[in-house]
Amino acid sequence: MFGSETPPTLSDSEYRMFRDLFKASYGLWFGDDSRFLLEKRLARRMRQLEVESFASYHYLLRKQTGGEEEIAAIVDELTTNETYFFRERNQLRALIEEIIPERLMRGGSGPVNVWSAGCSSGEEPYSIVMLALEAGLRPGVDLRIHASDISRRCLAKAREGVYREASFRDTPPELRARYFKEQNGLHALSPDVRKHVYFTRMNLLEPARFALLGPLDVVLCRNVIIYFDRETKKRVIDAFGERILPGGYLLLGHSESLIQLTSAFELAHLRSDLVYKKPQQGAAPADARHAAAFAALRNATSGSGAR
Repeated sequence: MFGSETPPTLSDSEYRMFRDLFKASYGLWFGDDSRFLLEKRLARRMRQLEVESFASYHYLLRKQTGGEEEIAAIVDELTTNETYFFRERNQLRALIEEIIPERLMRGGSGPVNVWSAGCSSGEEPYSIVMLALEAGLRPGVDLRIHASDISRRCLAKAREGVYREASFRDTPPELRARYFKEQNGLHALSPDVRKHVYFTRMNLLEPARFALLGPLDVVLCRNVIIYFDRETKKRVIDAFGERILPGGYLLLGHSESLIQLTSAFELAHLRSDLVYKKPQQGAAPADARHAAAFAALRNATSGSGAR
């Protein structure tokens, strides 16, 4: 295709076609400031397939036969999946020390059902397992952990459980020594941790599939919806609200908020962090106190190094 020739340029109409396709299919939003990134990564994939033009590649994605597989491949190219173990640790501490014990006391049967939505390469759900073990909880008995991502490549890495140094930027040395084994310059996670996370590929814009996870006590969707436009954020949050049990929790990233998106959750001030909770009955309005409390907490925690 390209060879020594100048790569094709994404026209205005082609940009809009791809932008709308990725938003409709996966909620991925590429604004004008991301147009160059979109063009560059599309061109890289087209070079691999020897596709001659952006229009031809768009047609390939839209085809009923084979198009879904190719969309999955280009999503891997388009998404950036940077994470690390024990990210936003105060929130994970709140999950282990406050939320799970509370849910265990709720009088229901079975383990607390936790979903890491947008788990990338697995650091988040594996962090939950390690912290649960450290706290004396029994994964599989006290809590069940599901994890999902849209990227097949990320899920394959998560299932493998082998990580580079960048994943350990905030990992306590004692936990690293206890749960990882070095091999060929990489770090392999203990099978005793890996066996407790159930990975599946999940598109957050297909809420019908959420039922496969069962009723949920806790959903972690951290640093994911920040990349959606407002319409898609609301759509995803509403779908979470339908699956989370009354009294259950939604944990977002510290830069994310539900202000002016939904009234289905209220703010819960826990000892370790501020999170969202689905009321036992009815809905809590997201009023001015909601916004003020959120802003105050985020100002207090920014730059603290606790995350």
